[in-house]
Amino acid sequence: MKRTLVALVAGLTLLTGCSSVEAGTPKADSSLPSAKVTLSPVDGTKDVQVTTPVQVTVVDGKIESVALKSPEGAEVKGTLTEDKSGWTTAEPLGYGKTYSYNGKAVGSDGKPVELKGSFTTVAPGSQTRATLWPSDNQTVGVAAPIMVKFEAPVQDKATVEKALKVTNSANVQGSWAWLSAQEVHYRPEKYWPANTTVKVEAKLYGVNYGGGAFGKADVTSDFTVGRNQVVKIDNPTHRLKVFRDGAQVADYPASFGKDADPELTTPNGTFVVMAKNDTFSFDNPRYGYTNVVKKWAVRFSNHGEFIHENNDNAANIGSNNTSHGCANLLEADAKAYYDSALVGDPVEVTGSITTLPAQFDWYDWQLSWDQWKGKSAIK
Repeated sequence: MKRTLVALVAGLTLLTGCSSVEAGTPKADSSLPSAKVTLSPVDGTKDVQVTTPVQVTVVDGKIESVALKSPEGAEVKGTLTEDKSGWTTAEPLGYGKTYSYNGKAVGSDGKPVELKGSFTTVAPGSQTRATLWPSDNQTVGVAAPIMVKFEAPVQDKATVEKALKVTNSANVQGSWAWLSAQEVHYRPEKYWPANTTVKVEAKLYGVNYGGGAFGKADVTSDFTVGRNQVVKIDNPTHRLKVFRDGAQVADYPASFGKDADPELTTPNGTFVVMAKNDTFSFDNPRYGYTNVVKKWAVRFSNHGEFIHENNDNAANIGSNNTSHGCANLLEADAKAYYDSALVGDPVEVTGSITTLPAQFDWYDWQLSWDQWKGKSAIK
């Protein structure tokens, strides 16, 4: 896109619409300099980026009136400097539109200079929408990743990543990691400090994703990290322990996945509570069951692992691992744990014969910090 500044006939809109300044207009005096007006972008420019500020500046004079309008006639908001020597847009432009500007500047010599012209913004081949989690005003656990998902693959990941910003009340640093071409996550090196407030700004509108695609809209979120609650599962002990703010608050008897079967054992790793359902229907035809409904189901892996009630397995809870990978609890214990859990809580599993590979969606804490940082597109 051309960015040359030239003296011209040009003009744009104030926050209150088209502005004019009549009082104090100097009388013509040929001994004084005339107004020199420059505009960026210049008249006739094509493929102007929609988030690039449009600017009018005047030397040896003042802006008397200025307006920038879309093809539909809507005026673009802008700000005028106190000395009336400059004007800048205060909102982004629309894709694929021709904007017209007009107005007037008056030089020190008292002579008017007309502002008139147009330019056209970039027209994307496609516009890609993004979604953001955690959502606004949500309270999550200390292992919650920030997730930005795109409806189509992103080619220029580095440019997109630079448009993502995270700030938090604890001043904890973190890193983005691309888990696929359509999904990027953010987490700190260690769990979030309890009671941290987090702000995420994904300024994606106008960002060139590559391949002709541009960002469709900005997305933002302000969320809160709640208390520090960690679930610890140690397969050989048949116990599920809950720690809150460093102190043990529960120790439940449990039955985990079958110890001797690597396909069924509850795998080692640090997982994240992904969802909660007061009832959930389980299906696994391979192992001979469909539509088995259980209460107080807390999912912690898309590999298929849950913590849930299973009174049908009461004889083995606390003594034998006989499930198909889930953590089976007695109903009262399952309800108590369910009520205490937040999406984003960590679930740490040890003592298994199997370690789950880094896959199955929310595998953020399955990677070391160095591995995680290595997935950033910004080197």
